[in-house]
Amino acid sequence: MSHPHPELGPPPKLAEGGLRVTPLGGLGEIGRNMTVFEFGGRLLIVDCGVLFPEEEQPGIDLILPDFTSIRNRLNDIEGIVLTHGHEDHIGAVPYLLREKPDIPLIGSKLTLALIEAKLQEHRIRPYTLEVREGNRERVGPFDCEFIAVNHSIPDALAVAIRTPAGMVVHTGDFKMDQLPLDHRLTDLTTFARLGEEGIDLLLTDSTNAEVPGFTPHERDISSVLRQVFGGARKRIIVASFASHVHRIQQVLDAAHAYGRRVAFVGRSMVRNMGIARDLGYLKVPAGLIVDVKALDDLPDEEVVLVCTGSQGEPMAALSRMANRDHQIRIVQGDTVVLASSLIPGNENSVYRVINGLTRWGANVVHKGNAKVHVSGHASAGELLYFYNICKPKNLMPVHGEWRHLRANAELGALTGVPHDHIVIAEDGVAVDLIDGRARISGKVQAGYVYVDGLSVGDVTESSLKDRRILGEEGIISVYLVVDSTTGKITGGPHIQARGSGIEDSAFAGVMPKIDDAIGRAARDGVLEPYQLQQLIRRTVGKWVSDNYRRRPMILPVVVEV
Repeated sequence: MSHPHPELGPPPKLAEGGLRVTPLGGLGEIGRNMTVFEFGGRLLIVDCGVLFPEEEQPGIDLILPDFTSIRNRLNDIEGIVLTHGHEDHIGAVPYLLREKPDIPLIGSKLTLALIEAKLQEHRIRPYTLEVREGNRERVGPFDCEFIAVNHSIPDALAVAIRTPAGMVVHTGDFKMDQLPLDHRLTDLTTFARLGEEGIDLLLTDSTNAEVPGFTPHERDISSVLRQVFGGARKRIIVASFASHVHRIQQVLDAAHAYGRRVAFVGRSMVRNMGIARDLGYLKVPAGLIVDVKALDDLPDEEVVLVCTGSQGEPMAALSRMANRDHQIRIVQGDTVVLASSLIPGNENSVYRVINGLTRWGANVVHKGNAKVHVSGHASAGELLYFYNICKPKNLMPVHGEWRHLRANAELGALTGVPHDHIVIAEDGVAVDLIDGRARISGKVQAGYVYVDGLSVGDVTESSLKDRRILGEEGIISVYLVVDSTTGKITGGPHIQARGSGIEDSAFAGVMPKIDDAIGRAARDGVLEPYQLQQLIRRTVGKWVSDNYRRRPMILPVVVEV
């Protein structure tokens, strides 16, 4: 198995007749999925998603793929193939189309409807090409065949990309549920046909590669939800991803069976479910859906609310309910259902929300205590089955953290893919398919790009480090006035602390040390304000560390007169 070396340099010019595959996100992480294919000087992108921030990224709204490596090649992009409508696969599309709005978007009906609604908020009208399973489209030098796959959202597609360099198959996110709610099976017949034709490189979803056996059926949740609904005596609040149409369908069916009315809460939930209903993917009995404003007129035992926030997102509806910062107030006896899995890294945020809801008297049902979620990704047993059908000549696990990628690679090896034909890459690593072999050729820039409010890319790792210090250790500001000629202190020092846990009065102990340091600097002829600020920062920092074992941010201000 080949894997990247930290000292990899930029990849050389692609050999004539070769195909280059460069993931810009989705490897070593859950989210931010984006892969760039290059052949004959032209580019095809598969997916363009976002990653959601973790606790050590305070203030960040979204994390985007880094477009640096393709920014000066936007005119070479033939199109963006979108495998399905989840945010981690379509969420960054508006940010790429801001740079070139006429890049064509290629996807299924529901996927395109979801991204078009999102782009409308960004005031972008995209060029779109709607495809469905079985379609085959020529996109520049890329011959794309689309294959039905089953996932936790309707209309998901895999794509087979044919070029003179060989055939590459990208699964997107998929599983092999044999009893799907929409009766749309993963098309194993087509995958077998492609395997017989010869798959030169297979890019496969790795999310559940560590999980033995087979992923349970989506329909298994229906009986559990009905049990929860049957036992609830007051309101039921269900939190789910705003794009999880299958799960919401099961909630609607349970609500209808128990004589309850349903209201959607949250802009993205209202928008996406409206789209799914209009396109026929969501079957809604007449009179079941009501506006959230009409809930006050209904008794609690007839109410179901469906909202976002299953991952503990601070601004999502469920988190705000837990914090008593929402118009809907949790009361004793409410039932809250978290109908999703935990994305790695979100555990603390989710359990904080669960504790908050429980504090107000809610009965919280989640994956840890009831089967209210099944994964949308293929487990190890399915992947083994899949590899035996596809018989890939080269394998490149994608979509997962390092442990998932390596587990997926081991599964491929078990089915007969030679170890030296399995590539474990990471974001930014270019993999070239030449003469039937996939090999790592170099690495391009593929760091995190942070979205903070209206700011895109302005927040750096250094900025986040400062935010973490402010949040964990606080800030101490020191104001000082010095004579520009003599360097002597003529005013101050005035010291204030915020969030450091140190009383302002305690800084009397460091005042003499500042006086001594500034006095020595004056005698040595050090009069430059910047140098004095650094001197104050070191003096105060050492005093705080020695006396309090803390490392707050120290902000010195020196004014010359």
